[in-house]
Amino acid sequence: MDDMNWSLKESHSFDRNTIAEIRRAAQTGLYRIRGFGAKRQVPTLDDLVFLGASMSRYPLEGYREKCDTSVTLGARYAKKPIELKIPITIAGMSFGSLSANAKEALGRGASELGTSTTTGDGGMTPEERGHSTQLVYQYLPSRYGMNPNDLRKADAIEIVVGQGAKPGGGGMLLGQKITERVAEMRTLPEGIDQRSACRHPDWTGPDDLAIKILELREITNWEKPIYIKCGAARPYYDTALAVKAGADVVVMDGMQGGTAATQDVFIEHVGQPTLAAIPQAVQALKDLDMHRKVQLIVGGGIRSGADVAKALALGADAVSIGTAALIALGDNDPAFEEDYKKLGTRAGFWEDYQDGSDPAGITTQSPELSSRLDPVKAGRRLANYLRVLTLETQTLARANGKSHVHNMEPEDLVALSVEAAAMAGVPLAGTSWIPGRD
Repeated sequence: MDDMNWSLKESHSFDRNTIAEIRRAAQTGLYRIRGFGAKRQVPTLDDLVFLGASMSRYPLEGYREKCDTSVTLGARYAKKPIELKIPITIAGMSFGSLSANAKEALGRGASELGTSTTTGDGGMTPEERGHSTQLVYQYLPSRYGMNPNDLRKADAIEIVVGQGAKPGGGGMLLGQKITERVAEMRTLPEGIDQRSACRHPDWTGPDDLAIKILELREITNWEKPIYIKCGAARPYYDTALAVKAGADVVVMDGMQGGTAATQDVFIEHVGQPTLAAIPQAVQALKDLDMHRKVQLIVGGGIRSGADVAKALALGADAVSIGTAALIALGDNDPAFEEDYKKLGTRAGFWEDYQDGSDPAGITTQSPELSSRLDPVKAGRRLANYLRVLTLETQTLARANGKSHVHNMEPEDLVALSVEAAAMAGVPLAGTSWIPGRD
């Protein structure tokens, strides 16, 4: 027997991670909760490449010819649309899931580059409003912290129907992060787990939503753009219904979008990839003759200027970043490697945003941990990151001969796989074939 050549082969269906999760579930009787986003491999914007310009299209000189990055959001009905200098916004992340220092840092970094931040669930903090030149107020099913005065203080209002990490699911905030201040803002008992509703309590469909939008416009004197945010469930119909209800802006969030806390089964098994969602949302806008009239913001796994440029080329007006912004602030920083090891993980792998133990002081309400994050330095890091994303996006636009980032188009792209070609609606590289089309 000792001379036999044994070959060990891991099961594809029951690999070591699956076995470990079955054992954990059997021991605890509890489903797994975590933060971060989907980890499974799905087609992404990496599966597209730009063709660039040569003979048939002429490139622009990077240092001599301008490439505009500005974007206007909400001009359909709002008296005061939002004017951004760059097509990259900060997604909604609440005070409660994030520390006050983190919210301040997001405001500082975004304002330096002339873009907007978003409150997230739980209301508006002075730290974020005071350091955000343009702040979008999220209006969620929970209504935590909602009051008309804060609606009027905001620069836009985002009605959240769903998010990419958990379409059809409500928010979660565990008791260890519900401090006295968080509890007061949300009118909750201190230290008790919170689970918010998965749908709004006062409307059940697009006709009711239209009434709600009118109510919000009246409260804010028709000044503020109204966004509708959806997880990528049925992007075509959700976009069309949002437009019908009177939205100025549609925010579409793919399944790679992160979350502070939800069931792991939700993160990995609900929603569509961002790559698949963009063309469906764009097609709905085009079918209604509303493309570029109602703006489309796309989120979920945006990491680089290449991601930004490809999303814009597929028809988005802007993108939003969440997880990447937290990493820019200092999330999963190797400087805290020893702290991560004590938590049983490593820098770059830590995902327990829900438990309030973040060594970097970002996704925590612990005064000791929060004090580790310097909001001025963290804001500067975020600004640097946004600056790089913008320069990369401009570089790719110029390489395709475009003087504005919105002039990039699907004809500038090809796909490297059949799946990506079918999802994005662009040809498979080396062919004129778009799978699924005649």
